[in-house]
Amino acid sequence: MSAGAAALEVSGLRAGYGRAEVVRGVSLRLEAGRIAVIIGANGAGKTTTLLAIAGILRPRGGSVAFSGVRIDGRAAHVVARAGVILVPEERAIFAQMSVRENLQIGAWPRSDRSLVARDLEAMFDRFPILRQRAGLAAGSLSGGEQQMLAIARGLMARPKVLLLDEPSMGLAPTLVAVVFEIVKRLRGEGLSILLVEQNARQALAISDYAYVLERGAIVKEGTSHVLAADPAVAAAYLGGP
Repeated sequence: MSAGAAALEVSGLRAGYGRAEVVRGVSLRLEAGRIAVIIGANGAGKTTTLLAIAGILRPRGGSVAFSGVRIDGRAAHVVARAGVILVPEERAIFAQMSVRENLQIGAWPRSDRSLVARDLEAMFDRFPILRQRAGLAAGSLSGGEQQMLAIARGLMARPKVLLLDEPSMGLAPTLVAVVFEIVKRLRGEGLSILLVEQNARQALAISDYAYVLERGAIVKEGTSHVLAADPAVAAAYLGGP
């Protein structure tokens, strides 16, 4: 990727579990105010890449820079306070806690506590269904509502970079469209988003730049519309030409 200022730069990233190295020298760049997507098969290393960027998994090598400052090797809470927030795969909401409490927890990295209540109201304005469900246990929400809650909880941290891991997983097609529309709207508001997504067709349709990850390594990259038209990408990830 070229041109604009980088919100996130990853170079030669290596990460894994135990003796297994899952991510093998991944390099990627996320421009400020853009959406970059990582597509690939199950087990390719997409989630591991996000976990290493977020500091949840300690990298074994390479570097991660946020706004020009290296954050690799730092603890997850330090990375979060810097402004890099992960919305994890399968949402990971606190099912027994209320919707409101889940949102309030999302603001934990912030020091401007006086503004949290205002931002909570802003989340309820953005996602009206969450206002209606505010006092209910988060586990009682539908899958689509839980995904909205997970995204809203991430936004409560006021991120500068949002890492989204499989936001459409397990959702009905109509809700998938809603989630992708939310992601597009966030980019329109200037948020930088690194998206991992199995629904490659829709991910390429809303993103600016794309990376194809296979067996822990980037094997192809380019603007999203160019990769969407690539016969090899179409055959492997888009269900044919």
